[in-house]
Amino acid sequence: MEQGIIGKVSGPLVVAEGLTNAKMYDLVRVGKDRLMGEVIEIRGESFSVQVYEETIGLGPGDPVYTTGEALSVELGPGLLESIYDGVQRPLNVLRDKVGDFIVRGVEAPGLNREKKWEFKSVAKVGDEVASGDILGTVQETTIIEHKVMVPPGIEGKITKINAGEFTVDDTVAVLEKDGQKKEITMLQRWPVRRGRPYKDKLPPHTPLSTGQRVIDTFFPVAKGGTACVPGPFGSGKTVIQHQIAKWADAEIIIFIGCGERGNEMTDVLMEFPELKDPYSGEPLMKRTVLIANTSNMPVAAREASVYTGITIGEYFRDMGYSVALQADSTSRWAEALREISGRLEEMPGEEGYPAYLGSRAAAFYERAGRTSCLSKDDREGSLTVVGAVSPPGGDLSEPVTQNTLRVVKVFWGLEDQLAYQRHFPAINWLQSYSLYMEEVEDYWTKEVDPEFKKLRTDAMAILQREAELKEIVRLVGVEALSTNERILMETARSVREDFLQQNAFHEVDTFTSLKKQFLMLKVIMHFHEVALEAIEKGTNIKDILEAPIRERISRIKFLEEKEIGKLKDLLKDISSQFKASRTGGE
Repeated sequence: MEQGIIGKVSGPLVVAEGLTNAKMYDLVRVGKDRLMGEVIEIRGESFSVQVYEETIGLGPGDPVYTTGEALSVELGPGLLESIYDGVQRPLNVLRDKVGDFIVRGVEAPGLNREKKWEFKSVAKVGDEVASGDILGTVQETTIIEHKVMVPPGIEGKITKINAGEFTVDDTVAVLEKDGQKKEITMLQRWPVRRGRPYKDKLPPHTPLSTGQRVIDTFFPVAKGGTACVPGPFGSGKTVIQHQIAKWADAEIIIFIGCGERGNEMTDVLMEFPELKDPYSGEPLMKRTVLIANTSNMPVAAREASVYTGITIGEYFRDMGYSVALQADSTSRWAEALREISGRLEEMPGEEGYPAYLGSRAAAFYERAGRTSCLSKDDREGSLTVVGAVSPPGGDLSEPVTQNTLRVVKVFWGLEDQLAYQRHFPAINWLQSYSLYMEEVEDYWTKEVDPEFKKLRTDAMAILQREAELKEIVRLVGVEALSTNERILMETARSVREDFLQQNAFHEVDTFTSLKKQFLMLKVIMHFHEVALEAIEKGTNIKDILEAPIRERISRIKFLEEKEIGKLKDLLKDISSQFKASRTGGE
């Protein structure tokens, strides 16, 4: 291990000298406490290191040690149900070691070295295996089977394979190629800044069902897709992220709290262990990995946390699982880039952010996707990335939002005015968009109903027309509108209040299946059609607006999934009530 010395300390940035063999992004140990750091710039004989821990007490002349390895994460059984910091130190292990406050220089492996796992081999001696092939399985939790794979870049014939209980360090198989033997354990290490390899990237075609109506029906994200949630303070970014993490039909959930307020991250850490998985009935943590990097932790670790999370996500994707990753928020990650860039004295770009902000954001989001995994079988996996952005003052023209929107295909634009009106989720339906509509259309047609797309299109047209008519109403009053336009305004209000508005804390309303979403929207749009027909046949608009059936429509969001048949009954009742009212009027 080569040793150098510190020449300069500037916050989390340390400039070292004498590390002749160090390379870019090498992991180094800084000072007598052996703080974790990473080489981020090399200028001649000086090496700039960003330190992932507090640098108080460091000074010129203190030692710096190279490790010769890149910053990597440990991958294997034991990831699920874990809570890590930004550099994959398990927080529960650190608490047991040093108490409630993390002490500088404390180390802990990402995976438990003492716990034994029941390894069941699926390959046999004599099999020729290559990168990504499955050697065996471990029942990591009651709902997730961990697949032990041949690490990337390794292949050969199996000369020995074991079965039984082993730690992650124990050898479970031995491969031989060209006379050289390679021992395989259940533990893999992978550099966080390099994406894990795959055979092919495939176009996404299945929507990620989140149970949130405004997202699933109007602005869906596909499995393997990317989405951005920008919005000002208090508009509900974190709640949306939590809802997706709780209810998304992905098999694995990765939640990264990147530079978030401590109290918000505490809520996540307290809530998630108590949540029940709606698909299995088991605790949600049994398929979740949490990465907690709060705003009071060293700023450089924010930059590492998003890469740590996405590398873990890629690992589960390679097993053939559908993975949903939430990053809250990428603005804090960009702020860490800006601070380190400033201390490196680099030429600043727009608003002080480094000129490479756009390329870093693109490289991060490009690691999402639906892929054909490295293996001889036809295994496919997907990694969906949803990043929250916190633009100062809600200004969506600021660099982080704009650079993110260039690479993601879904934009859920949050608006503080909607939040002030207590309309949640506060996603602006006129500004938001999804570029996955064509990809998920076949799924809607086959799995939900062929009419789903048309309903969604008609409802959006009504909302857009409402925005135009609001100007007229504000200037000259509602009396200036025709009866058909007044019906449209009422339908738009029903779409907003009875469909788009959703209570994340209500036992029933917090989640809505795609089939229930379709029927809810069909009820509202059917009322609109029947009301227009009634107007043409002479029914008084007052009778339509005060019809008792409208009270039942306003309660449809609170019907449980098992009561979905009542929505079909309501469709018939709408037609019969107006037919009866017309007959009575005649």
